[in-house]
Amino acid sequence: MIRSFLTVGLWTLLSRITGFLRDMLLAGLLGAGGMMDIFAIAQRLPNHFRAIFAEGAFNTAFVPAYTRIRTAAGTAAADLFLGRILSLLLASQLLFLALVLMFTPQFVALLAPGFTEKRVAFDLAVELTRITFPYLGLMSLAVLWQGVLNAEKRFHEGAAAPILLNLSMIATLLMSAAFASRAHAAAWGVFIAGFLEAALLGWGAWRAGLIAPPRWPRLDDELRGFFRAFGPAVIGVAGTQIAMLADTVIVTFLPQSSASALYYADRLYQLPLGVIGVAAGTVLLPEMSRLIAAGRPDLAHAQQNRALVLSWLFATPFFIGFMTLPELMVAAIFQRGAFGAEATGATAAVLFAYAIGLLAIVAIRSVVASFHARGDTKTPLYASLFAIGLNLAIKLAIWKSHGAAGLAFATALGAIANFMILFVLAWRGRKSAPDATFAFQIAIIGVGGIWLAAFFLHGFLLLPVLAPLPMLSLYGAIGAALYFGMVFLGFRLAKLPLNLRRSA
Repeated sequence: MIRSFLTVGLWTLLSRITGFLRDMLLAGLLGAGGMMDIFAIAQRLPNHFRAIFAEGAFNTAFVPAYTRIRTAAGTAAADLFLGRILSLLLASQLLFLALVLMFTPQFVALLAPGFTEKRVAFDLAVELTRITFPYLGLMSLAVLWQGVLNAEKRFHEGAAAPILLNLSMIATLLMSAAFASRAHAAAWGVFIAGFLEAALLGWGAWRAGLIAPPRWPRLDDELRGFFRAFGPAVIGVAGTQIAMLADTVIVTFLPQSSASALYYADRLYQLPLGVIGVAAGTVLLPEMSRLIAAGRPDLAHAQQNRALVLSWLFATPFFIGFMTLPELMVAAIFQRGAFGAEATGATAAVLFAYAIGLLAIVAIRSVVASFHARGDTKTPLYASLFAIGLNLAIKLAIWKSHGAAGLAFATALGAIANFMILFVLAWRGRKSAPDATFAFQIAIIGVGGIWLAAFFLHGFLLLPVLAPLPMLSLYGAIGAALYFGMVFLGFRLAKLPLNLRRSA
């Protein structure tokens, strides 16, 4: 599993690096003003629905079902199930896209109501949303083929696909003179990327012999089981995205540049989430599903413990960095061209607030796998409903006084509540088995994090004053050596397995 985890993580890391290049270009050309606010909203709308219905709920319901059918009934039965799901997916996405394109002004007014009082901003948001929204349908197809590939332990195509989005947007931004505005150039980059990503995943599935033609849907037991899992999973997996959708709605009422601050802070925040949290969840769900179907829950729990240790091992430096050096990070990555010091301060405040929930969010998909691998989507649903309720209540209480940072803080608290509920329920229900080795490994990682925080807070006494990017690089190099050195030493002294395998 570690090899698959690293494969997904490395491809996703490359995706995040190209994503930073894309966002640095966006910051330099669009800054954090009104035009960037509008593009951020137009880009977030299809991505919210993609994360909720495609990457979240769909994969959660589809991957265990497809894996179970392929293991128990063979390739022909799995292909029949895949063809029926493909037909339903195509029909639903075409219908949804047609409705959104026909009623885009009403759609934008519903999900970005603050723009309705700003006529120019509203009209541009409608125009950009019509360009970006087909991305959702294309990515839904890509996610279907990615799920099939993941079930067969082929992870690299899905992990590499987002790189195409970044490269597409970089290309259109560099040619922005050919478009109506720089915001239009960025939106068309999203549109083109949808075709490129769907083509890559479709080609990967075809090359692996996993493509099935559309089949007329028939409501048999397998399809009923898929829908029983899919419905609760829409909320059970997507609590964080629903909270972010609420951010999209509320932020349109906040002062100009608030949506931009959320966008840029989220781009930094998504680095550990994508490289670590998504990688762990992507690899762990089919692995646990396979082991549980084979009657080996002990091995499934051991794999889950390893996934959580790996997740927190690599996420802790980001957590410490976001909490102690948010302004330096934002300035080093984004502060140039149209992105000034004021935008840096606003974005850093949002990043700090998001960071409070980082360790919880990065582990949620690994904990949810305890339930989804067994076909239980209702328990994560109930936990997520409570977390969403708490999240929205905090948002409504503080958004006027604390602005965009208040929205991020509420998202973080909701994620912490969601994780704690799921972890306790999985433990008490014997759907996970954190043992003494797991506890010692987490404790050592925590001690390493404390040392890293002390260095980040007081390193200025030892280091020369440099420009933000060289300064961040110096902090990162020394901090990484300190943190991973402490963790390595702790594992050695405690005689814990350095390969993160469960000890005998």
